[in-house]
Amino acid sequence: MAAGSNGPGAPPAPGSAAPGPPVRQRTSADATPPVPGPGASPGSTDAPVTRGFLARAAALTAVLSAAGALLGLVRDQTLARMFGAGSATDAFLVAWTVPEFAATLLIEDGLAIALIPAFSMALARRAGGAAGDPVRSLVAHTLPRLALAFAAVAALLAVLAPQVVAVLAPGLPDPGLAVDCTRLTATCVLTFGLAGYCSAALRAHRRFLAPAAIYVAYNTGIITAVLVLGGRWGVRAAAAGVAVGGCLMVLAQVPVLWRELRHKGVPLAQPDAGAGEERAMGVALLAAVLLFALCRQSQVLIERFLGSTLPAGAISHLNYAQKIAQIPMTLSLMLCTVTFPVVARALAEGDTERARSRVERDLALAASMVLAGGAVVVACAPQIVELLLQRGAFTARDTTATVEVMRVYALGLLAHTLVGALIRSYFSAGRVTWFPLGAMAAGLAVTAVAGVWAVGPWGVRGIAAANAAGITVTAVLLLAGLATRGVPVRTRRVWAELARPVGAAVPAALAGAWAAGRSGSPVLGLAAGAVTVAVVFLPLGRALGDQGCVTALQSVRSVSRRLSHGRTR
Repeated sequence: MAAGSNGPGAPPAPGSAAPGPPVRQRTSADATPPVPGPGASPGSTDAPVTRGFLARAAALTAVLSAAGALLGLVRDQTLARMFGAGSATDAFLVAWTVPEFAATLLIEDGLAIALIPAFSMALARRAGGAAGDPVRSLVAHTLPRLALAFAAVAALLAVLAPQVVAVLAPGLPDPGLAVDCTRLTATCVLTFGLAGYCSAALRAHRRFLAPAAIYVAYNTGIITAVLVLGGRWGVRAAAAGVAVGGCLMVLAQVPVLWRELRHKGVPLAQPDAGAGEERAMGVALLAAVLLFALCRQSQVLIERFLGSTLPAGAISHLNYAQKIAQIPMTLSLMLCTVTFPVVARALAEGDTERARSRVERDLALAASMVLAGGAVVVACAPQIVELLLQRGAFTARDTTATVEVMRVYALGLLAHTLVGALIRSYFSAGRVTWFPLGAMAAGLAVTAVAGVWAVGPWGVRGIAAANAAGITVTAVLLLAGLATRGVPVRTRRVWAELARPVGAAVPAALAGAWAAGRSGSPVLGLAAGAVTVAVVFLPLGRALGDQGCVTALQSVRSVSRRLSHGRTR
């Protein structure tokens, strides 16, 4: 069967992720179910969800994630002001590879993708009246073993820090500083693992407040450590802040999860005979998810390995450019973060049609959001970097270099967003598939080959271009294979939906860059560029039929009508 040929209500294609229970036909009772809010009681997690609940949960997650991202910018500003963009920050950023990998593997794209389907299956079995408590049984079977594994890896990484630094960045002028920082950041393997476990369990229970707040806690710990210890410890203070921030991430979630687990009056360690949720997170599934996440994050290794051969500051410029450019991607994936447990629960209940509809809508909305934000990043890059970073040891020359990298890196933002959304769809049924790992390996190979070829003539811009090319290859492969290996989406329809916001983003970015350049003030230039992007992107996207633009304009009109009605009263 050709990809995309499945019509509405059609059964999944052979090999799709939804065999098992028969598809449940939706009834009128599903249209307006009673739903909890994002901070609802534990018992309400068995209720179906409405679009209003998802919107509120996504808004809550987006607000707290934006706060975390804002603190991330404050963190980067603090590092730039105190340490600039030189050999010291390069050494810290090599050690920063550890929390970057740990966040991807254990919080974002790794452990959570394996755990949420397992918890969703346990919740479905609990709702079906299974003996004991399948949720607490799952925790008893998995948490102690995973915690022991996290602690062992953290200790091993600390011991092998000199060898790790030598492999990651052999050209560093001061490897000893990078080794010290790596030993401090190694603690995050344990803390991030525990934080990721708590986040997955809480999101499966439709509790989004505490998981969304973890990066607020994390960045607060780093900023505080830098301000308090930076004068005495130098850049090592930032590495110590990573260790403190990781502990805060766990502490922000443990009380909430403990209340959830205490909801049922069953001893925590009581086994649940015949439970399928432990098998839903078997070794093969966990390996498939973690190897994909490891392969994806290995793009950073390639970038920093190549960047270590360039003049001092190259790794820092690439890091700052990525941190800023990734903000639209992070915000656009908030909806997918909220709906992933919904898709996993739908598949656990056999409702393939509901899962497919949700995934197709999420891909369209995420693409629209990231392209609108990416257009602002490209248009206003000089103003954004100058406002956020250009102070203290971070000079105008550093701003120019960072802007050049950021604009190139932004070319891969849509692909990065699609990969983040699609990987959830592949594993939402809790079944093993190795196709995502193959797709990511192909993209990584493109990144490596293109980076080696481009770093000579174009320096750090060539590294950023290689990143964009490699992740685009992965996104194309993942979308092409999803219909037969994951949620059976209508692939041709998805491609058509993705083309619409692309057609609106290109002219919006050009117009925004022209408007931003008319003012000598970075504040006024950023405001003019952002407004111009919105004025061009939204109407043009609506004319092209983009779902995100249509939804945004409808929301604006709705708010305007309410305000107008309030004034007339």
